[in-house]
Amino acid sequence: MKVAIIGAGAAGCFAAIEIKRRLPEAEVTVFEAGPIPLAKVAVTGGGRCNLTNSFRGISSLKEVYPRGERLMKRLFKTFDNESAMEWFTGAGVKLVIQEDECVFPASQDAMEIVGTLKGLMRKYGVNLRCSAPVRSISRCGTSYSVNGAGEYGRVLVTTGGSPRKEGLGFLDGLGLEIVGPVPSLFTFNLPGDPVRELMGTVVENVSLSVAGTAFKSFGPLLITHWGMSGPAVLKLSSYAARYLPEHSYACRILVNWLASGEDAVRSMISALSSGNPKKLVRNVYPEELTSKLWEHLLAKAGIRPDVLWSDVHGKPLNRLVNILTNDEYAVKGKSRFREEFVTCGGVSLGNIDPATLECKNLPGLYFAGEVLDVDAVTGGFNLQAAWTMGYVAAVSIASGNPKP
Repeated sequence: MKVAIIGAGAAGCFAAIEIKRRLPEAEVTVFEAGPIPLAKVAVTGGGRCNLTNSFRGISSLKEVYPRGERLMKRLFKTFDNESAMEWFTGAGVKLVIQEDECVFPASQDAMEIVGTLKGLMRKYGVNLRCSAPVRSISRCGTSYSVNGAGEYGRVLVTTGGSPRKEGLGFLDGLGLEIVGPVPSLFTFNLPGDPVRELMGTVVENVSLSVAGTAFKSFGPLLITHWGMSGPAVLKLSSYAARYLPEHSYACRILVNWLASGEDAVRSMISALSSGNPKKLVRNVYPEELTSKLWEHLLAKAGIRPDVLWSDVHGKPLNRLVNILTNDEYAVKGKSRFREEFVTCGGVSLGNIDPATLECKNLPGLYFAGEVLDVDAVTGGFNLQAAWTMGYVAAVSIASGNPKP
């Protein structure tokens, strides 16, 4: 059997290895438009490769897969994060689980993951064709041709996310429903806002929301020279990935700097005031905040930093509590997160059999990875989706002659 895999990213390379493991006689060819395989894997996690997550503390997959949660829940029954960690450990990669539950190679080097996958493709005899963009896939009886050539009994599309619908043009003519792709996992621009002067400041646990919507996230926040970043921002950008482009990436975000309710924050501030009446407000503040951020928030509340805590009461105290729990910023535009690029959208999940990832109307055509309308928040969840879907598609393709 001849198998064509379109895209030498995480899902494609993983699937190629698994197909050859189960069906050694299969002729598997991976077509990659770029000059090198696994280019995105090489930069993920800041070049350290956050290859999965422990999933501890995740009560629902909806928290980490805003789109595709039901599909991932089903596929995890076949191959989940524990399976992925066992797979890479079995391939000789030592792993570490960080305090934030992200899983990295112990070497902290993404090239170890790239090298492992490339080595296994060579070992099993996968044909890798780089600088070979696929411009068309067409049905020829019971098989498929790629770029008008070859007869492949199975085709697996793993081209990843596309920033534009035109990027999926090679699928034209197949009658597939395509959900228009838009960016996900990006940072927020706050042009002209004084908070940018605090670049480098990190607050470990904030609550962040888009004003007037139900979109909300929690986690660390990083102030940058262009605005705000960090896990809380990236999660929010993912949850609101459809909403934000509809509003030209202009919105108001509300920051709860202490990730606590108004009553709890009021009690905390009242305790600071009553316990330190003769101290300056600039010198006594919540331990979760830095001194510079505290002074920035005092200024927004209209409180001079050189007044005594005993003088902060009534309306000034109310303004301070409001700033701490509902600090408003105007977002105007977005910035890309490092070299990583994630999109939501792509081939609609309605096109595929959720058990096999085979196209319902085109037998022998499969999809895996971000080319589908599945995406995740930051933390190793997108790569886990690639491993999971690549594995399931591989098992499905090789199921006519499975090998344990």
